Parts: sequence; C-alpha cells; structure tokens
Amino acid sequence: MTDTVTTPAPLPDPAEAPGEAPPSRGAPRRGYAKLAADESREDYSLRYAPHSFRRWSPATVAGTALGGIAYLADFAIGASIVFTYGFGSGLASILTAAALIFLTGIPIARACATYGLDMDLVTRGAGFGYFGSTLTSLIYASFTFIFFALEGSIMAQAMHQAVGLPVEIGYLVTTLIVIPIVFRGMGALAKVQAWTQPVWIVGMVLPFVVLAFEAPGAWGAFTSFGGTEGAGAGFSWIGFGLGTGVALSLIAQIGEQADYLRFMPAKTEANRRRWNLAVLAAGPGWVVIGAAKQLGGALLAFVALEAVGKTHALEPIAPQIEALKPWLGTFALPAAALFVIVSQVKINVTNAYSGSLSWSNFFSRVTHRHPGRVWYIFLNLAIALTLMEMNMFAALNKLLGFYSNVGIAWIAAVAADLVVNKRLGWSPPYIEFKRAYLYAVNPAGFGAMVIASVVSILAFFGLFGTYAQAFSTFVAAGLALVLCPLIAWATRGRYYLARPNTVNGPGAEMPDERATHTCAVCETAYELPDIADCPVQAGPICSLCCSLDAACGDVCKDPGGAGAPVLMPVPAVPKAVSGAPGTVFGAPEAVPRVPGAVPGA
Repeated sequence: MTDTVTTPAPLPDPAEAPGEAPPSRGAPRRGYAKLAADESREDYSLRYAPHSFRRWSPATVAGTALGGIAYLADFAIGASIVFTYGFGSGLASILTAAALIFLTGIPIARACATYGLDMDLVTRGAGFGYFGSTLTSLIYASFTFIFFALEGSIMAQAMHQAVGLPVEIGYLVTTLIVIPIVFRGMGALAKVQAWTQPVWIVGMVLPFVVLAFEAPGAWGAFTSFGGTEGAGAGFSWIGFGLGTGVALSLIAQIGEQADYLRFMPAKTEANRRRWNLAVLAAGPGWVVIGAAKQLGGALLAFVALEAVGKTHALEPIAPQIEALKPWLGTFALPAAALFVIVSQVKINVTNAYSGSLSWSNFFSRVTHRHPGRVWYIFLNLAIALTLMEMNMFAALNKLLGFYSNVGIAWIAAVAADLVVNKRLGWSPPYIEFKRAYLYAVNPAGFGAMVIASVVSILAFFGLFGTYAQAFSTFVAAGLALVLCPLIAWATRGRYYLARPNTVNGPGAEMPDERATHTCAVCETAYELPDIADCPVQAGPICSLCCSLDAACGDVCKDPGGAGAPVLMPVPAVPKAVSGAPGTVFGAPEAVPRVPGAVPGA
C-alpha cells in the first residue's frame, strides 16, 4: 500500500485491548490490535475511505465491483421462479424486480461513491441514527451469509459432479478457499476479479452460443412453458407478486456494490463522465446483468429439464453441462465445473468481505471493541457453512421471499431519505456518520423500516389475505417510501443531527477535505470527514476511537456538558505531488498546530 498521511503507523502495543475506555488527555494513546491497525487489510472497514487511499481509477473500481456479480445464484433464482410460476408471470416478476432494484440503487450508489462510505455508514446518516443502523448491519450480514451459503452450495454441487466429492465436504472446501483472498482486502480482491474475468466471460457466453446454433427453437418453446407446478404460461397476479418477492431478495446486493464504490476517486471535471458511468454501471447497473442471468438461467434449466429432471435442472451445473455437450462432448463436464467454480469464488470473496465489514460495524457499536475486520470473516463463514450443511438450497423460494420483505424496507427507506428528504431540506445535505453528531435512533428511516417490515411480514404469512401475501414486498417498499419522508416532515428533521458538525459539516471552514487532524486518542492522522471535535479529549477524535469510547457518556450531545468551545489544532494540509500512478498526496506540509477556538455544540 502506498504510504499516505492517513496510513496508521505501527503502534507500540498491538496486543492492548482495543475496546477499553480512551485515556484522558495526556495519557498513553489507545493501541489497536495488530490486524485492526493494518489498513492494508482493514480497508478502513469502520471508517470513511480517505482520498489518499482511493488510488484506483473509476474503471478499476467498477470492474472489481462488477466482478462480484459473477455468481450463479441468479441462474437458480430465475429457474426457480419460472419453474414455479410459469414463463409469463416469471418474466414480469424478474423485470419488475430489476426495475425497482435499479431505481433504488441509483441514489445509494452515488452517495457511497461521493462520500467514501459503505452501506452501513450511509444508512446511519440517511435517517437511521447511530444505533438505529445496528439492526440494518444484521440485515446486511444475513444477506451476505445467506447468499454465501447459496453460492457455496452451487459450487459444492459442481465439485460433486466433476470429481465425486461429497457435497458435505464440498461445503467445507468452498468455505475455506476464500479466506486467504478476503484476509488481504481490497487489493487482493481487485486482482482476483481481474484475473478471472476472461474465463468467466467465456464460460457465461458459450452455452448460449451453443444453444443458438444447436437448438434455435428453444426460446420459442420456453415462452410457452407453464412451469413444473401447473401454473401455466400466461400471466397470474398471484404468481407475479410471489415471484417478484423472490427476485427482490437481491435488493441488498447494492450494499456489496457500495463496499467497492466507496473507493471511487473524487469526481472532477476531467473524470466526470467516466466517474458517472462507472458509478451507474457498478452500482445499480449490476441488476441489468443480473436480470439477464436470471432469464438465461431459466432458459438453460428449461432446455435441460427433460434430460436431468426438475431437481438437477435447478442446480446450475447440470444445465451448463447439457448446453455444452453438443460442442464439447466429454469435455463439457470439466468445462462447466471450471466455470461454476470460478464464478462462485468471484462472488463468495465479495460475500465474505462484505460480511466482515457488516459484523465489524455491528460489534464495534455493541461491545465498544474492534479486534479487526478479518476476525469477523470466520464468524460469517461459520454461519454460512452451517446453512449449507442444513441444505438451505432446498428451501430457496421461501427463504428468499421472507428475507426480501426486510431487505426492501431498509433499502427503500434509505433511498427515500436520499431522494426526497435531502432535497426538501428535512435531512442534512450531506451524510453524517459519526457518533459524535448523531442521535442514537432517528425515527424517520428506522421507524419507517420497522413499520414496513412488520406489516409486510404479517402479510407474507397470510394475515391480510392471499393477494396481500403475494404482494408483501410491494407493501414493504410502498410503506417505507411513504413513511420515511412523512416522519421526517412530522419531526421537522429534528433527529438527524444531535449537534452541528463544526469540523466538516455545512458552513465549516475547511482548507481542503483532504486535510488531516491527529486523533487525540490514537495519535493517528485522518482526513477531516473522519474527525469529530470532542469535549472529553478537548480536541479532535477519529470516528473509530469515538465509536469505541465506552466511558464518555455522550456528553458532547448534552447541551449542559458541551456548551464551551472545543479547541482544535490547525489541520495539516497535504501537499499535492506528481508521481507514479496511485500516488495522490505527499507528506503534509509543516503547519504549526496552534489551537484555535472552534464552536462546540
């Protein structure tokens, strides 16, 4: 990793407990565990991603983000929808879900890329509050381990077909294989996605090329397919609603895209067009490819149905083999197995990586400790492995249909805040994610999500009748989109900011957003968006040290306890340099750190 002004230096006592109460001013600084202090692995997992770390081009970030959508769960989901509800209802479900995911993903992707924040940090500032977003961290973590288990099951099926490896052992292999890659962070993930992309593209396209030549009438027959459950090929409102619910389970995928988009470089006049295109493609654009994969997977499963039977047709490896046989013969099996394994490694490194970020966010707030992102990789993978061993693949439709009610309520509430509340002035014009400035819970987003989730889940279990059950995800989306602005209007945006941000909030005097303050607790320099003014430390504190403080009592938000101005040093302004690609800033200029009065709460 390129040395920058924001890269933490090695700390003297890496074994010191990272969650103990911060020292008072002048006491020894906090020491983080060795893995937590190494940002080359940590990837600013609980922080704002500084400009000095965003050394990749828009194209590289977008390519890495899109590499993560190589997964074949789309094939299984699309086939399951069409097999259950027929072609007409299945097609409408897939396209409608894709449209909803695309529209809600646009503002979220732009916010993450603009502010250098992951989905959890954006959620905090987009109507949920500091602890309100803790629940969404669990929702997101569940998304990552559910889909890791789904993708791992598909990979285990491929290894069973190829070499006869028992699927139970295959589940363990698929879990262990991603650990060395995810352990090393964004740099390793970017390389893996780039190196495997050619193999994946060939493997994805080839079966459809073979079908076009060998079975040109397959699509026509597919459009008349009535499913395997007697639904019929025509359109059914009930089938449409239920199918859309299954497809909408993928809506939280925008969180995994955001985990990459936060490393997008700053938008400038020179890169504006490339930046906008990259964010659109790597953010909501994933679902365009995703919807095509769902339909393509359903087509391959339909063509293979007679040869392999319903159960195996829903497992992506079998349709791949059947499609390739006319051209590859006996080589169809190893070719299909290679494609499936490459695809599943590409997505499951992303699932494991994003899960580690989400669990880190959750436990840092609950326990005030942060041993390092990498330790949570093992927690996420242990849960995913358990789900695989329980054969969750057999309950695919029911599990995803239930999950989508909660996922869409969360994403729709965040999107409503970014699109409606911020434009109407009910929400701050920027994303505030630091504990020092946030209420514990903001009823605008958090309340909207909870109400929408509860009502839609009750509908999902049939409390309000058949049609409400089928359209429970639409209930979740509609309520969240309406309630978030309504609650923000009713409360006049009161619960967004507990006090003004005088460091980098609206109206704050900043020499440059890339300027740094040295945290009074860990004595490491961080860029201004990651810094808060702390009355307990009588100076600057970084967002993570602030989060881990278990003893301050949030006095900064108490009008009686934080009324005096907080003395802040003059920020160190980085000196722009020209040099090798990836070098953004040199060492900070020598600026006298003369304390200056900055208004407090």
